[in-house]
Amino acid sequence: MSTDIQQRIHQQVTGNPVVLFIKGTAKFPQCGFSANVVRIMNALGVKDMLAVNVFEDPALVPALVEYANWPTLPQCYVRGEFIGGSDILTEMYQSGELKKLLGDLAS
Repeated sequence: MSTDIQQRIHQQVTGNPVVLFIKGTAKFPQCGFSANVVRIMNALGVKDMLAVNVFEDPALVPALVEYANWPTLPQCYVRGEFIGGSDILTEMYQSGELKKLLGDLAS
Protein backbone atom coordinates (compact mmCIF):
# COMPACT_ATOMS: atom_id res chain seq x y z
CA MET A 1 0.00 0.00 0.00
CA SER A 2 1.25 3.44 -0.86
CA THR A 3 2.71 5.20 2.15
CA ASP A 4 1.52 8.52 0.69
CA ILE A 5 -2.11 7.41 0.96
CA GLN A 6 -1.56 5.99 4.44
CA GLN A 7 0.05 9.28 5.52
CA ARG A 8 -2.84 11.27 4.03
CA ILE A 9 -5.37 9.11 5.90
CA HIS A 10 -3.39 9.48 9.13
CA GLN A 11 -3.22 13.27 8.72
CA GLN A 12 -6.96 13.49 8.08
CA VAL A 13 -7.81 11.23 11.01
CA THR A 14 -5.50 12.96 13.49
CA GLY A 15 -6.00 16.50 12.19
CA ASN A 16 -9.79 16.60 12.50
CA PRO A 17 -11.98 15.88 15.53
CA VAL A 18 -14.44 13.70 13.59
CA VAL A 19 -13.74 12.04 10.24
CA LEU A 20 -16.18 10.00 8.19
CA PHE A 21 -14.94 8.05 5.18
CA ILE A 22 -18.15 7.64 3.20
CA LYS A 23 -19.50 6.87 -0.23
CA GLY A 24 -20.57 10.26 -1.56
CA THR A 25 -20.63 13.52 0.37
CA ALA A 26 -22.24 14.58 3.64
CA LYS A 27 -24.82 16.54 1.64
CA PHE A 28 -25.37 13.69 -0.84
CA PRO A 29 -24.40 10.29 0.57
CA GLN A 30 -24.50 7.60 -2.10
CA CYS A 31 -25.29 4.54 0.01
CA GLY A 32 -27.66 3.86 2.86
CA PHE A 33 -24.94 3.10 5.40
CA SER A 34 -23.12 6.36 4.61
CA ALA A 35 -26.41 8.26 4.84
CA ASN A 36 -27.03 6.65 8.23
CA VAL A 37 -23.73 7.79 9.78
CA VAL A 38 -24.19 11.32 8.41
CA ARG A 39 -27.73 11.40 9.86
CA ILE A 40 -26.43 10.27 13.25
CA MET A 41 -23.73 12.97 13.33
CA ASN A 42 -26.25 15.60 12.25
CA ALA A 43 -28.73 14.44 14.90
CA LEU A 44 -26.00 14.86 17.53
CA GLY A 45 -25.20 18.34 16.24
CA VAL A 46 -21.62 17.55 15.24
CA LYS A 47 -20.36 20.58 13.30
CA ASP A 48 -16.60 20.03 13.17
CA MET A 49 -16.57 16.98 10.92
CA LEU A 50 -14.62 16.02 7.82
CA ALA A 51 -16.53 13.78 5.41
CA VAL A 52 -14.23 12.20 2.83
CA ASN A 53 -15.83 10.92 -0.37
CA VAL A 54 -14.06 7.64 -1.15
CA PHE A 55 -15.31 7.77 -4.75
CA GLU A 56 -12.90 10.64 -5.44
CA ASP A 57 -9.83 8.36 -5.13
CA PRO A 58 -10.14 4.67 -6.07
CA ALA A 59 -6.96 3.80 -4.14
CA LEU A 60 -8.48 5.13 -0.93
CA VAL A 61 -10.78 2.17 -0.22
CA PRO A 62 -8.11 -0.55 0.00
CA ALA A 63 -5.88 1.86 1.94
CA LEU A 64 -8.67 2.47 4.48
CA VAL A 65 -9.31 -1.26 4.87
CA GLU A 66 -5.63 -1.72 5.66
CA TYR A 67 -5.34 1.39 7.86
CA ALA A 68 -8.24 0.47 10.13
CA ASN A 69 -8.05 -3.29 9.65
CA TRP A 70 -11.78 -2.98 8.98
CA PRO A 71 -13.29 -4.41 5.78
CA THR A 72 -16.25 -2.11 5.18
CA LEU A 73 -17.30 1.49 4.68
CA PRO A 74 -18.27 3.88 6.08
CA GLN A 75 -15.57 4.32 8.68
CA CYS A 76 -15.77 6.81 11.53
CA TYR A 77 -12.89 8.23 13.55
CA VAL A 78 -13.23 10.43 16.62
CA ARG A 79 -10.16 12.27 17.91
CA GLY A 80 -7.91 9.96 15.89
CA GLU A 81 -9.50 6.73 17.16
CA PHE A 82 -11.31 4.33 14.85
CA ILE A 83 -14.86 3.88 16.13
CA GLY A 84 -16.49 1.67 13.51
CA GLY A 85 -19.08 1.65 10.78
CA SER A 86 -22.79 2.20 10.46
CA ASP A 87 -23.96 -0.65 12.71
CA ILE A 88 -21.59 0.22 15.54
CA LEU A 89 -22.42 3.93 15.36
CA THR A 90 -26.14 3.12 15.35
CA GLU A 91 -25.79 1.00 18.50
CA MET A 92 -23.64 3.64 20.20
CA TYR A 93 -26.08 6.39 19.23
CA GLN A 94 -29.09 4.47 20.54
CA SER A 95 -27.38 3.69 23.85
CA GLY A 96 -26.12 7.26 24.34
CA GLU A 97 -22.51 6.06 24.28
CA LEU A 98 -21.68 7.98 21.08
CA LYS A 99 -22.84 11.32 22.50
CA LYS A 100 -20.75 10.65 25.59
CA LEU A 101 -17.72 9.75 23.46
CA LEU A 102 -18.11 12.89 21.33
CA GLY A 103 -18.42 15.10 24.40
CA ASP A 104 -18.09 18.75 23.46
CA LEU A 105 -18.08 17.87 19.74
CA ALA A 106 -21.83 17.17 19.99
CA SER A 107 -24.31 19.88 20.83
